Amino acid sequence: MERTNDSMLTEFLLVGLSDHPKLQTVLFVLVLCMYLMILLGNGVLIAVVIHDIRLHTPMYFFLCNLSFLDICYTSSSVPLILSSFLTVRKRVSFSECMIQMFFSFAMGATECVLLGTMALDRFMAICYPLRYPVIMSKDTYVPMAAGCWVAGLVDSVVQTSLAVQLPFCTNNVIHHFVCEILGILELACADISINVISLTGSNLLFLAVPLLVIAVSYTFIIATILRIPSAEGKRKAFSTCSAHLTVVIIFYGTIFSMYAKPKSKDTAGAGHQSVMEALVSLFYGVMTPMLNPLIYSLRNKDVKAAVQNMLGRKTLSKM
Repeated sequence: MERTNDSMLTEFLLVGLSDHPKLQTVLFVLVLCMYLMILLGNGVLIAVVIHDIRLHTPMYFFLCNLSFLDICYTSSSVPLILSSFLTVRKRVSFSECMIQMFFSFAMGATECVLLGTMALDRFMAICYPLRYPVIMSKDTYVPMAAGCWVAGLVDSVVQTSLAVQLPFCTNNVIHHFVCEILGILELACADISINVISLTGSNLLFLAVPLLVIAVSYTFIIATILRIPSAEGKRKAFSTCSAHLTVVIIFYGTIFSMYAKPKSKDTAGAGHQSVMEALVSLFYGVMTPMLNPLIYSLRNKDVKAAVQNMLGRKTLSKM
């Protein structure tokens, strides 16, 4: 490809599924409905946890952070996705593209670390129930949550800074719905070895390490649950972590297919994004945040009771 000065590159073109206009129309309606459900579901979950004092615990504090993360992540990408469905080629300025990529990457990295932190919280609660209130005090779990956010933001600063410094070719077409980092790297007209190494390191720190923490935590959790003598005790103990485990499976199942194998400059494909790849991308970007509040509300009696209690009080106040 012909090289151009990076100062001359002022915009990118997002093509997404432009070869399938009818599918884009269907997806626009579907994604819009999902986004509204994400805002409503996660917003209600945050309000319920804040409203009900019985939910002022480390587990639900982390859950509030997860819900807020889902709102932030989708809000950084869904508006651009929706607008790309309305045009054949969505034009995005260079600065807008980098900003959107920064926030999307930051929220994704933060969620990886947060899910690992939530697994540690469940490990302490089930394996050390008597010491749990002392170990997981407010002075402990608040800095833990803050650390998740800082780690994700720092990682995104590194990845985005490296991408911004690359010179780009005259081909500025991104075969994606949003400004996604792998799609950006494919357009670079320079050696991206540093970017690939950095992204691989990021994958290890923010995908593999939290997943290892989750796996080890649940190994001890399952071993502890199996030692509980009563069936009711086992059921109650597992119910406190089943929602988190479900979210982890959905989250990592989709994100690994997208980011676990960074493409080098030589192997990066230049063809159109397949329909399946596009749908997997949408599933990770929209479906997972929509399912999180449903999973936690349907599989958690405390949350369901708190929702019913809050709705009941509002009904009584109107009478």
